[in-house]
Amino acid sequence: MTIPTPRSWIRFGLLLLLALVAIQLVPYGRDHANPPTLSEPRWDSPETRQLAKRACFDCHSNETEWPVYSRLAPASWLIQYDVNEGRKALNFSEWQRPRKEAEDAAEEVTEREMPPAVYRLMHAHARLSEADRELLARGLSRTFGESHERAAADGRD
Repeated sequence: MTIPTPRSWIRFGLLLLLALVAIQLVPYGRDHANPPTLSEPRWDSPETRQLAKRACFDCHSNETEWPVYSRLAPASWLIQYDVNEGRKALNFSEWQRPRKEAEDAAEEVTEREMPPAVYRLMHAHARLSEADRELLARGLSRTFGESHERAAADGRD
């Protein structure tokens, strides 16, 4: 085994820097569009909406707040993917669309699956206290249960 020389470390650093600059040219991860809010669920309370906005809206609504680092690859790729997938699964801003994940939202909040640990690590506002977590889970359960029942009664579900 050979010991890397200072010259080889410099070459490695320059190649790494060149690679980081080159990946900025990849067009994916820069679509920071926030389409208009078309419709929202009938929240059971303003507190539930506020907690959902704080912990969920960046990925599950059209009101995403794009941080500065979301413009730099490879972070931009990961964030764009997460937002696209989050909006596809459950979008609080397009409530008229099918919402396959709504029924599981309260359980995922209770079990600390949502918001994901990586998101909580980078966004202090999404770190919910136990009391807030319980309030959000209970509110989501009431909101989605009532929305589902109303939609069924109206013949929409």
